[in-house]
Amino acid sequence: MKLTFANQELDITGIHADSRKIRPGYLFVAVKGVQSDGHDYIEKAIENGAKVIVCQVLPDKQYPDVRYIQVADSAEALGEIASLWNGEPSKKLQLVGVTGTNGKTTIATLLYMMFRKSGYKTGLLSTVCNYIDDKAIPATHTTPDAVELNDLLAQMVEAGCDYVFMEISSHSVVQKRIAGLQFKGGIFTNLTRDHLDYHLTFEDYRDAKKAFFDRLPAGAFALTNKDDKNGLFMLQNTKARKQTYSVLSLADFKGKILEPHLEGTLMSINSREVATQFAGKFNVYNLLAVYGASVLLGLNPDNALVLLSTLHSVAGRFQTFRSLEGYTAIVDYAHTPDALVNVLNAIHEVLRGQGNIITVVGAGGNRDKGKRPIMAKESAKLSDRVILTSDNPRFEDPEDIINDMFAGLTEEDVKKTIKIPDRKEAIRTACMLAQAGDVILIAGKGHEDYQEIKGVKHHFDDREIVQEIFKS
Repeated sequence: MKLTFANQELDITGIHADSRKIRPGYLFVAVKGVQSDGHDYIEKAIENGAKVIVCQVLPDKQYPDVRYIQVADSAEALGEIASLWNGEPSKKLQLVGVTGTNGKTTIATLLYMMFRKSGYKTGLLSTVCNYIDDKAIPATHTTPDAVELNDLLAQMVEAGCDYVFMEISSHSVVQKRIAGLQFKGGIFTNLTRDHLDYHLTFEDYRDAKKAFFDRLPAGAFALTNKDDKNGLFMLQNTKARKQTYSVLSLADFKGKILEPHLEGTLMSINSREVATQFAGKFNVYNLLAVYGASVLLGLNPDNALVLLSTLHSVAGRFQTFRSLEGYTAIVDYAHTPDALVNVLNAIHEVLRGQGNIITVVGAGGNRDKGKRPIMAKESAKLSDRVILTSDNPRFEDPEDIINDMFAGLTEEDVKKTIKIPDRKEAIRTACMLAQAGDVILIAGKGHEDYQEIKGVKHHFDDREIVQEIFKS
């Protein structure tokens, strides 16, 4: 990239917002972050070879051989610059964003599967893993930073991808990580309490989600869950074409549950029956979003319905394991009160009182403490036995987190609840308590293959633990 300053042309060899990654000839963007301010590292960036500084506030000390560009919003500028640096890759792709509290990973991943099965080269940006067609790239965040994001999109263009599906976190909207991207469509799943440690109020969290739809262009589509009380609110100010999906009322994509099972659901979409490999009402909503987006992107409706029946569950999302003793263990990523309720209700829909539900659940450390007692309360309300255990304690004491959860229980709830901080022992105990026909829900970690303790990630996979116990 070449930049011209007062008739002087500069060769820019790279861009970054992390001063530690600056090399000679780079452009450095000073972004005001949550934990640190990039403006404090301008000197370090120059020491490492930065020739151009983009910032909101000009530094007191300026060097004659360095060029300074002052902007109103450096986070927004970083997104625009990262996009231009990579040749505006989002404009060469059919890029669709999925946002909401729950369901983002499932919907984005299933759309990725759907379009690959349709013969298209497809990209995926998700919490679990990023994919450039069939090439897996480990994910570090739900939505990468603007530099990494545009680099991945550029690689997808280079690989010949036609469609890309990505999760849009509320953090990424507020932090302008998606600035400069052109979306073909946006999908809203649902909205419940989450990330209030960051957003502080539910209204701020909600508005962060809405801001994504506010920025969609007129040529895009905006597909929303009409049954969520915030579903239509999301589309109030969008220029995109408004589309809805629903189980409870008339919508562009109307679903109905015909027969629920633990291994799948027979449902109808716009009066057409389809047998799916997904359990629970919450997954019916996910499948409606997937089907709706597929049709809006141009897939034949009949072909989309057939493909929907071939899709399988995403790793760690209502993943079932059947024991030789006749009980079932379900591993799910549910880590919010609403997600727990959805999964537990899905189990009740199938069991219909013919078996007990044992829930193993914890809560993450150094995150929204307010949801801890609610999660315990909802677990106890919808389970026959509850085991409170460790999740990712991070820098907190697991027992303190468990006690925060325990505080949400009534006297009756306490009688069916036990505390076992060691997560492996908690899962083992649940298996010892289970009888034929019972269901164990192991909630909170899903696809994760680690436990984060005191800043260190230790290998730990709920699915591996379950299979190990079943074999012993």
